[in-house]
Amino acid sequence: MRMPSASRVTKAPANPRYEPPFQSGDHMDQKTFHELYKQTPDGFKAELIGGVVYVASPVKHVSHGRPHARMAFWLGMYSAATEGTEVADNSTNILGEENEPQPDLTMIVLPESGGQTTINAEDYLVGPAELLVEVANTTAAIDRHAKRHEYEAAGVLEYLIVVVRNREVEWFTRGKRGFTALKPDAAGVLRSRVFPGLWLDPAGVFDRTAKRLLGVLNEGLLSEEHAKFVKKLVAKAKRNRS
Repeated sequence: MRMPSASRVTKAPANPRYEPPFQSGDHMDQKTFHELYKQTPDGFKAELIGGVVYVASPVKHVSHGRPHARMAFWLGMYSAATEGTEVADNSTNILGEENEPQPDLTMIVLPESGGQTTINAEDYLVGPAELLVEVANTTAAIDRHAKRHEYEAAGVLEYLIVVVRNREVEWFTRGKRGFTALKPDAAGVLRSRVFPGLWLDPAGVFDRTAKRLLGVLNEGLLSEEHAKFVKKLVAKAKRNRS
C-alpha cells in the first residue's frame, strides 16, 4: 500500500464499481500518470511501464501472496543485519518520463551510505534502486520483458523475478552491457553482486518452511564479504555526516 503524501487526500478503499481515471493499455507520460494515480483510492494499484498503464488484478494467496511474503522476510532479515540498507514493500518508484512502477519489493542503499536513489518531497522514491523484486504469476510476461527492459534502461543494478508458475527464480545483475543472468554457485546458491552476503537458495523460496531459505542467508550474513560491505557502508555514512 502506498503511503499517502501531504498533497493527497485519503479516500475510501477501492470497490468493484470504482471507475479509475485510466485503464490498462492507456499511454501517457509519468507526470500525467502520477497526478491521476494520486486521485485513486487506497488499495488501488497501477503502474506505468514504458509509457503504458498496467492496472493490477486481485492478488491470490499461493501464487502471489505467500512467495511475496517469503521474499519480504528474506530481504528484511538481510537489511536488519546490514546497516545502511532499507527494504520497501509496494512502494512507487519514479524512474523517468515514462516509468512509474510499483515493484513488489525494493531494496536500496540509503543515500547517506552512497545509494543512488532519493526520496522526494511527496515521499516517493526517485531514481533506480539497487535491487527490485517482482513476484510473477499473471504478470509474468510483463515482469520478464517490459519491466526488465525498462528497469535495465533506467539503471537498476539488480532485478530478481520469482516465476511462480515454473517454480523458478531469475536474477539479473548489471554488467558492462546491461543485465546479465546471475549464475548459481556449485551448491546451487545465487549470490548478489550488489549486496554481498545476500544469498538465495531458489528452491527455498517455494518450501513451506523458511529453514532452507534462512539457512543459506545466514551463511551469507556470516561471510567475510558481508562484514566488509557493512563496514564500507557505515564508513561512508559517517563521512557524509561529518
